[in-house]
Parts: sequence; structure tokens; C-alpha cells
Amino acid sequence: MTSVALRVVAGGPEGAAGFASASAAAVSACPLAVVRLDLSDFRNYARLRLDVPARPVVLVGPNGAGKTNLLEAISFLAPGRGLRRTALAEPQRAGATAGAGWAVAARLNTPAGEVAVGTGLPTGVLDGRRGGARRAVRVDGADARGQAALAERLNIVWLTPDMDRLFQEAPSVRRRFLDRLVFGYDPGHATRINTYEKALAERTRLLRDGADRAWLAAVEETLAREGVAVAAARRETVARLDAALAAADAGSADDFPRAAMALDGEVEGWLAAGPALAAEERLAAAFAASRALDAAAGRAMHGPHRSDLAVRHRDANTPAARGSTGEQKALLAAIVMAHARLVAAQTGAPPLLLLDEVSAHLDPRRRATLFARVLALGAQAWFTGTDVTAFAPLVGHAHFLKVEAASLCPFDPSLTVETT
Repeated sequence: MTSVALRVVAGGPEGAAGFASASAAAVSACPLAVVRLDLSDFRNYARLRLDVPARPVVLVGPNGAGKTNLLEAISFLAPGRGLRRTALAEPQRAGATAGAGWAVAARLNTPAGEVAVGTGLPTGVLDGRRGGARRAVRVDGADARGQAALAERLNIVWLTPDMDRLFQEAPSVRRRFLDRLVFGYDPGHATRINTYEKALAERTRLLRDGADRAWLAAVEETLAREGVAVAAARRETVARLDAALAAADAGSADDFPRAAMALDGEVEGWLAAGPALAAEERLAAAFAASRALDAAAGRAMHGPHRSDLAVRHRDANTPAARGSTGEQKALLAAIVMAHARLVAAQTGAPPLLLLDEVSAHLDPRRRATLFARVLALGAQAWFTGTDVTAFAPLVGHAHFLKVEAASLCPFDPSLTVETT
């Protein structure tokens, strides 16, 4: 019998030893899983210690209870600004001491063994840029040089209600989604993205201030090198995913639509036509030739920051953006699950899945298909929802927690959910 302990300190009552379902022993442990989560002054949690088994977790409770806040905390264990993409000072708990910061720490089960990771905004650490802050990263108790250290230990992908309109949003939103997938195959992609974006901002500043040509050329050389590397990694990931999606259940009646994926971009076209070195030379030349135009526009007109991810319904041969909300969400879920299968095949462990309100806009058959795929993959998925009955197929396979006003309590869903 799996033992699950739950303790919530401030923001909720002390919890007793947690509930473990009778079938827990029959459920295989997920190879990559958060088994302990500690929060300090994060959103509506003053302090939290949560121990869970290495299997799917279902958080059920009313709106505003703190379910998505828990998923957001976990998302900060990956590079970037979390699933809400907020300024780093924003997650600090309302009512906490001014400048107190916040912290998220986790103990992970991984194929390589147990590892402890943590991140947060230390007290008083501000860098003044974009009104934001610089967060600290620790791995096994030692300071890490940057967020790329997190990508090397933990691969996380999420779906949130804000992403339901991904295919109708600006290209930058789809690029961020794609980059999150690329991290799963190539942790160094986060560093390249960061280097490219910093060089892009530096070039814009130099053009505005009238820097000398030698300095500009050096920055543009960095941009060309990193930009082509970014485009190449995205292109390889999209090719892998498109092949996997084309092969998935081909010719059978499946509850999920099959997506087709492609990259639409100048640099990607150059890579398709020739070697990476030639693409670097062409991009550097394009930067040099467009200095006057870019200076007037205040932005660069060339580079992978202008590329877009194109997704179509493969069988209907229609753009994803034309589908219903439910169809678009199903396409998105299909992409995420194909990605998870590829990552599992490459690394030996599927990514951690954060699925916020995923049951919304999915009919019961597609929900059941998604749950079955998560369980078959052996992924630890963190689900949220307001209605426990939507998760009936997961009874006996997942760990259920009630969440209300930052209080968490394990419960037995079989007492309230019919699973026949």
C-alpha cells in the first residue's frame, strides 16, 4: 500500500496521512514524477508541503481555490516565466512581507535517481529590467548558473484554458508553445533562445544609438549563428511530431483528430534548401542589408522570431483555426500526447504533464481517450477540474485531492463517482 502524506501549514488545516486507493499497488510508478512539493509565499499558499505518489494527480475544487496556482508552481520548475507568463514578482503571496519573495521546491523521481530542484525569487533580489526579477535556481542543494539546469532534470509540458485559442493567437504564442516542446528533446534550446533574444535586443539598441559597423557585425554574427540553431531545432521537432501524428492510429476510427504540422519561416526555408552554414551566411547578410529598415521599424525583419507554426486537421485538410473550440483543443491535446510519446522513446521517461481544466470542451469519449493515453504512457499528469465525475476513468489509477481555499485533503473518489 502506498503511503501518502499531506501537510498544509498556513492557508489550510494540518492534513493527516493521506488516502491511497486500494488499487495503488497495481499502478506502476511513473518514471518521472514530482513526489514532494514545497511552496513558500506562493500565490494563496503561505507554506505548503505536499507528498504524492509517482502517478497521476487530480486536483478537484471550486474556482479560485488554488488548483491552478499549484500547477503554476510546478511550471516554474522549467525554464521560463511559468504557465501564466507573469512578471516574476507577481506570484508572491498577497499579505506576505514586502519583498519577501517566493519559493518552489520539489523532490523528483527520475530515471537517473532522485533529485531535488528549487527556484524562486529571493528576498530583495530585483534586476530592474521589464519591472521583473531574477530568480534563483538550485539543484541538489547547490546554486545553478541558470534556468537551463532545470530543463536538464525535468521536462514539463502544459495545457491551460488560455491555450484553447492557440491556433488563432499571434505567431509568438505558437512559437513559445513549440519551444516548450523542443526543450523535451534538447535542453540546450532554452539557452540558445535566451542568447538569441538578448542579441536581438542588443542589435535594436545599437541601431537606435548609431553604433559602429564592427560592433553591429559582431552582434549580427551571434544572431545568425544562434538564430539558425534555434530554427534547426524547431524544424527537427516539428518534423518528428508531424511524422508521429501521421502514423498515429492511421486508418482507424480514433476519438482524437490527427494534426499535421509545419513551420512557416524564411530561415526554415533556407535550412530545407541547403546546409546550416549557408543559412547562417544568408541570415547574417540579411541582417546587414536591412539595418536602415530595421532601425526605422524598431525591430528586425529577418530571423526565426518571425516564423510561425502551422497546424492543420490532417484528415479534413483544413486549418486548425477553423475548427470548433472542442476540435481545436483535441488537436492540441493530440500534439502534446504525440510529443510525450516521442520524449519517452528518446529519454526513457515521458514529460510531466500539467493539464489545467483539460476536460472543458472535450466530450466524454475524448476525455476517456486522453486519460487512457496518459495512463498507457505512464506519465505523471496533474489534472484540475471542478467536477470530480469528469475524472471517473481515473478512479483507481490517480491520486485525488480536494482543494478549497488553499486547503488540500486526499479523498476517495469511488465514494462519489460511479465508474461502471
